[in-house]
Amino acid sequence: GSRSIGSNGDVGELEYLILHTHPDSVARKANAIDTNHPHRFSQVVNDYVEAVRQLACQVLDLLGEGLGLRDPTSLSSLITATDNDSLVRINHYPPHPSCASATKPGGGGAVGFGEHTDPQILSVLRANDVGGLQVLLPDAAAAADGDGAWVPVAPDPSAFFINVGDLLQALTNGRLVSVRHRVVAGAGKPRLATIYFAAPPLHATISALPETVTAGAPRLYRPFTWAEYKKTMYTLRLSHNRLVLFHVGDGGAGIEDHDGQE
Repeated sequence: GSRSIGSNGDVGELEYLILHTHPDSVARKANAIDTNHPHRFSQVVNDYVEAVRQLACQVLDLLGEGLGLRDPTSLSSLITATDNDSLVRINHYPPHPSCASATKPGGGGAVGFGEHTDPQILSVLRANDVGGLQVLLPDAAAAADGDGAWVPVAPDPSAFFINVGDLLQALTNGRLVSVRHRVVAGAGKPRLATIYFAAPPLHATISALPETVTAGAPRLYRPFTWAEYKKTMYTLRLSHNRLVLFHVGDGGAGIEDHDGQE
């Protein structure tokens, strides 16, 4: 477990485990985690990854149909490549007796996981019956609140929560928007969440799909690879708006920084 999030000073009230979803990587991690029964650990993780990947593909294919893509599988094919860079992350948030429910960045809640957007294509989250996840309303809806309005997501251990990631926002030319969210630590029971981050291969080029670029909706982001985006991501704090650096014509100027708690 670790309280540090990334290498740029972000911390949270959590412990976590990150696993690359390739079976060979899972097997290596299993040998370190469960020395007595590593194959059992690997089997559980691999079965879960396969099931949740299929769910993510179904969601992406439905989105492809809704966007009118000539090939509705254009999005899902990025995460089914054998060299995809997808991850599974298990977050454990211990109870934090000093915290209270927060509705805005200065609202007094302890930071479980600071505000951010997910950088990948899609994330699929499943958690126990403990709340804490909050999403930030779009600017237009939060205009009356200078700090934005954080809305709690009701916990449901029987449901999966789907988040649009930065890459999907770029691929759809802004038609789908990467959701800014955070986790506020609770004072009661611990929160446990498992998140599958669906990502393409490192060499994959991320560029707006042709059907999403029109005379009325010009290209918003320059093409980039997932490796390039990850490299940029690792130089920034969690709350930075990373996609701003890839705006067409912006030259990477004007990083938007949100200083609130997640």
